[in-house]
Amino acid sequence: MSKLSYAAKRALKMDWGRMLETAKMLHKKTGKSTAWLLKDMVQCALKYNAGYMDYKIAAMYNLNDAQRRTVITRGISNSIVRRMNDKAYWFNFDDKTTFNTLFADQVGRKWIKVDESLTAEALADFLSDLPNVLYKPLEGSSGVGIVKFEKKDWEEDLNAFLKKVQGMGAGLLEELLIQHPEMSRLCPTSVNTVRIATLIGDKQEGIVYAFLRIGNGKVMDNVDQGGMAARVDLNSGKLLTVAADKAGNVFDRHPMTDTPIVGFTIPYFEEAKQMCLTAMHKVPQVRFVAWDVAITADGPRFIEGNSFPSHAVPQFAAHYPDGIGILPEFRKFIDI
Repeated sequence: MSKLSYAAKRALKMDWGRMLETAKMLHKKTGKSTAWLLKDMVQCALKYNAGYMDYKIAAMYNLNDAQRRTVITRGISNSIVRRMNDKAYWFNFDDKTTFNTLFADQVGRKWIKVDESLTAEALADFLSDLPNVLYKPLEGSSGVGIVKFEKKDWEEDLNAFLKKVQGMGAGLLEELLIQHPEMSRLCPTSVNTVRIATLIGDKQEGIVYAFLRIGNGKVMDNVDQGGMAARVDLNSGKLLTVAADKAGNVFDRHPMTDTPIVGFTIPYFEEAKQMCLTAMHKVPQVRFVAWDVAITADGPRFIEGNSFPSHAVPQFAAHYPDGIGILPEFRKFIDI
């Protein structure tokens, strides 16, 4: 494909309305002209395959060309996934019942599938010793559709509860994990998970990055649900950076609990790493996986594995004060 054809194809795919909105928002934030920002955004889309959210989250308007080449943009991330992960095997991660079965030892909690075949008797047996549960859609991401239920929601009328969850569509009910007290000290409303990305690369295999995702008042810690994230040192398990959310807000202490973020040490981090390094060989056809790991008082547990990892968290500008992004870490594993 010629450069002109490529540019035309990219131009047709651009969401010009959202790009203009983003340029106007960044104008208010930076003082740079909307026209300059829009032009620069288009150049980054063509040159670095960056979407308007990449441009905003990675603060590409503040970066020079050398720095911009180190950002893992949407286009680069998608190309890594296509190259590393055989789509025929994604179901092992995308279908939550398949994942929970395949990694039962690492999941370590009760769950039951919700569909039209679920009976009141089976549901009652599942719920008999549980104070609360999570409903999760069978497929989905970014925490969409996840609902927390408490015992009061089913103890008076189990049949009504069964009808309610079946009406929410195919999914599963899952025992709610109790996180380590140290993790609750950061944010008690959500299970704060460590996202650990493993890669079976052509040059080497191992962990590319780790980030701690922290809730901010909601049940979920996901950044698409208002949560925040901080970068984890792979050797020590300490948080290296301030936390940042998708809106660009930065936190050195948690706004709800006032717990310091920089320097916070994740319990059982070495065990969490080893769990992911072992699990990455379970489905070798999927070579790049982002594992979401909860830390309990008894050690790490899998929440889920992502066969198409979001590239948002690993490129928040606040995590790279020198402007050098995470792409060099990937280049230790594969040629990009």
